[in-house]
Amino acid sequence: MKTPIFSGSSVAICTPFTDDGKAVNFEKFGQLIDFQIESGTKAIIVCGTTGETSTLSLEEHMETVDFCVKRVAGRVPVIAGAGSNDTNAALGLSLSAQKSGADGLLIVTPYYNKTSQKGLVKHFEYIADRVEIPIVLYNVPARTGISFSADTYKALSKHPLINATKEASGDFSLIAQTRETCGDDLFVYSGNDDQTVAMMALGAVGLISVAANVIPQQMAEMCDAALAGDGKRAREIQFQYNQLLDHLFIEVNPIPVKTAMKHMGLDNGVLRMPLCEMEPKNENILVETMKRVGVL
Repeated sequence: MKTPIFSGSSVAICTPFTDDGKAVNFEKFGQLIDFQIESGTKAIIVCGTTGETSTLSLEEHMETVDFCVKRVAGRVPVIAGAGSNDTNAALGLSLSAQKSGADGLLIVTPYYNKTSQKGLVKHFEYIADRVEIPIVLYNVPARTGISFSADTYKALSKHPLINATKEASGDFSLIAQTRETCGDDLFVYSGNDDQTVAMMALGAVGLISVAANVIPQQMAEMCDAALAGDGKRAREIQFQYNQLLDHLFIEVNPIPVKTAMKHMGLDNGVLRMPLCEMEPKNENILVETMKRVGVL
């Protein structure tokens, strides 16, 4: 019998850099972690897409996971990003995170080189057979160019350490089929803030959130309401922040969310290239939306 690593709202936490962008600002990172936990966030997802993991060196990646685990100190689960388009590299990141004491792993589908559905099963089972902590699959075909099928989810759900999937495909037919065929052998987390309430109506147990970097308390309340069966309250919160959720993706993630945090006094330092500062027009739109919904 599997149990979810967490339920409710988690944060795909940003990685703050120094002002010159040459190092992770661990002092600031610790402050962001504490802010999230104090605001009701149920888990910290470190070194994901929003954490700019693709521009972290291997050493930085491992140090950032290790720091996060130590700073959280068991207050909430820590799930470490460990994906790669090289199976052995993903295994290496997974074993490092496990050694640091992470509670789970977030592993994205292989990108660029991609693979077949058979290859997806082999890739994830290879890693799962060699680790001792649960795995959250990550389906984000807009970034990777490949998606799980419901049959592949079903096959992977049989592995005792493949616990859940972060679903960011936007494919509600796939999500419904997966919930129907896998049940509680594979839990579902929403990977799209603006689709969370609808996904929870289909049985998703929580959210891995970008917006929680900016509005952690509100995203936690929305998820808690949905899990408690108070769909009306959950919808009210989503509708209140719908435009903000949209404008946090007005440019490539995490450019807008780090910009929003800067305006809130939660400065993250610079973005690492190839990411760069927002276009002034888009930044103005984002700031006006933040003011309208009461974030600023």
